Amino acid sequence: MEAIPSTVEIAAGSRAQTRFERGRDIYNYRCYFCHGYAGDAKTLAKTYLDPPPRDFTSTPLSQLPRERMLKSVTDGRMNTGMAGFGEILSAEEIELVVDFVREAFMGEHKLNTRYHTVGNGWPNHERFATAFPFATGEIALDTPVEQLTPQQVNGRILFMNSCITCHDRAQVNDEGDAWTPRPVSFPRAGYDHRQPDAISGATPYSQHDVVPMFDNLTALERKGEGLFQQNCAFCHAANGTGKNWIGSFMEPPARDLTQLHGMTSARLGDVIRNGLVNTSMPAWRGVFNDAQIEAVAAYVMRAFIPQEAQAKQR
Repeated sequence: MEAIPSTVEIAAGSRAQTRFERGRDIYNYRCYFCHGYAGDAKTLAKTYLDPPPRDFTSTPLSQLPRERMLKSVTDGRMNTGMAGFGEILSAEEIELVVDFVREAFMGEHKLNTRYHTVGNGWPNHERFATAFPFATGEIALDTPVEQLTPQQVNGRILFMNSCITCHDRAQVNDEGDAWTPRPVSFPRAGYDHRQPDAISGATPYSQHDVVPMFDNLTALERKGEGLFQQNCAFCHAANGTGKNWIGSFMEPPARDLTQLHGMTSARLGDVIRNGLVNTSMPAWRGVFNDAQIEAVAAYVMRAFIPQEAQAKQR
């Protein structure tokens, strides 16, 4: 197979080569995890995605038209792990990465970037060959020891002690029980969501716990503001987006009050009073009286509900 030209060679080459290099950079950053640096989809993602990622090296150009690839990268493909990149990449970048894939993997079958090189600090990578079968999935990691040769046992030990840091696991016979992380309590370690320190202030959550300021709230809305910020902001965030720490990790997430385009005061009051089934939104009728519910609803409608939606209702 033909080797990919170096950066120096590309810089001195044609505009087409420059586009090729740019497409390769995008591919190596966005696409390698599923499709592999070599485009053959021999990746960890292949072991758990159904259907598996496409192997471009075994896909003829005639079988996959360029227009279809452009659409797939832009919009994704339904019922697969292929996500759409239309909101991440520009139209030009999508063309660059598609053209790179078509030339490098589907057309001329060129060599792409390799990580385990001398330049990356991996002289004589072949000395770790005993661990390769466990990285590629050729041998399952949970194969009983008695079924392995002494060399394979040593290879698995090497893989588990060193290679697994980056390679995770390629293949097992028994997937075991699924494990899903779930929040169990409010963050500890001194995290103060109202007065973020230098560390927590760098998170994407603290900015949503800043109380919005209004100069023209009515007496009813001002009363609702106090009730909301003391009670409801814990889940919905001080700015009503639900994108604070607690709101973001609830299942389902706390409602983003700034997106309730069809909400009315009457409907909102009913939700506050009686809660919402199959969510963490409780009924507040045992905590707030009718006047307080009316005040909270008035504040939410004034502070968070899009004004254009309210204007249409009127």
